[in-house]
Amino acid sequence: MNEPAYAELVKEYGHARVVDALRDQVAAERAGDEVDESGRVTRVGAALRAAVAPRLRRVINASGVILHTNLGRAPLSRAAVDALEVAGGYSNLELDLDSGRRGERAALLSGLLGRLFGCEAALVVNNNAAAILLALTALCKGKEVIVSRGQQVEIGGAFRMPDVMRLSGARMVEVGTTNRTRQDDYEQAVTSRTGALLRVHTSNFRVEGFTEGASLAEMAAVARAHDLLLIDDLGSGATGPIADEPTVAESLQHSDVVTFSGDKLFGGPQAGIALGRGESGAGAVKKMSRHPLARAVRIDKLTLAALEATLRQRIAGRLDEIPVERMIRAPVEDVRRRAAMWSVKLAERGVGVTLVPGESAVGGGSVPGHGLPTVLLSLSGPASRLAAALRHGEPPVIARIEMDACCLDPRTVLKGEDETLIDAVEAAVRSVVL
Repeated sequence: MNEPAYAELVKEYGHARVVDALRDQVAAERAGDEVDESGRVTRVGAALRAAVAPRLRRVINASGVILHTNLGRAPLSRAAVDALEVAGGYSNLELDLDSGRRGERAALLSGLLGRLFGCEAALVVNNNAAAILLALTALCKGKEVIVSRGQQVEIGGAFRMPDVMRLSGARMVEVGTTNRTRQDDYEQAVTSRTGALLRVHTSNFRVEGFTEGASLAEMAAVARAHDLLLIDDLGSGATGPIADEPTVAESLQHSDVVTFSGDKLFGGPQAGIALGRGESGAGAVKKMSRHPLARAVRIDKLTLAALEATLRQRIAGRLDEIPVERMIRAPVEDVRRRAAMWSVKLAERGVGVTLVPGESAVGGGSVPGHGLPTVLLSLSGPASRLAAALRHGEPPVIARIEMDACCLDPRTVLKGEDETLIDAVEAAVRSVVL
């Protein structure tokens, strides 16, 4: 430990951590992994660097899945990232600057949401699962909630709607069948114990063939006839038309309470947004905001700052500044030009590539089965080894294997990442060849 090389490591990592790393290395050598003194120093230094390196790392998403759940779903806009700097210090999170008294953090977003969607009330929590759990707990505890049997969804992580219902204290009443549920099924299920009708958007699967489903307008007619709430778990939060995905505006025409994710098609940070329409919806959202569970699932200042920036971009119509919107709207001709540029640069570096047609996916449980035409960069070489080498690079590049080839999709690579990607691909190919 008194030798110069280890003394330098002590300055950077501390005495105790260097001792532990050195002991681990000596134990490995005693087990047969012998190295010389310089090799020992190198390995101890590498172990220390790995121990303190951040676990959350930037990656380049060349998989072609826009809302990739494993990669953090929606990438934030530049304005949203810049807004985090404000939240990083002191802010007026819960201070009314006019009166000098305590304010409500919810008020910083509710007005913007009302302006964007034309609703009477709004509340933001930490994700959409929390939003629907809060709605059911605050509005329907001890009551029956009618749901179509075909909407008993399970999302990632074995998170099931029946479990959410059970946690909320509401009792689920299933109606219809897996493939067919009609307006009359809801009507016949209403009793004196019914508290609400719930539509759960089947965001991550499709049922096709001999199917029928009650429209939101038909469900609203039943709810109005019996003075019940209609709650719509919209899921993806589409603000404009994309395939057959229901939009927030369409839902607000009929529903009292609408919930959706902030980090899916809305293109912001992870959040659950609840909107209330009309007098009943506004009262329902107000009741949700005052429930004790609301504090447990509220958003922090970083999420609030990023979401506010995203809201202001949407209100101003600056959709091209939101990465998710830009990726979804990108014409295939633009993707092809980008892929061709990559192909030329990689060929100049001796990397074999081929351009092939393919499909990008929206992902995140949004518009399943709806692909976006794209052009893939297919790398020559062993697919699985290339994909692994790309993942282990700096920064890691996430590709996909298609037609037994390692492929890169330009649609999901952010602006400004092209040169870094090309360098990473060249390094990965060379490591596999060597």
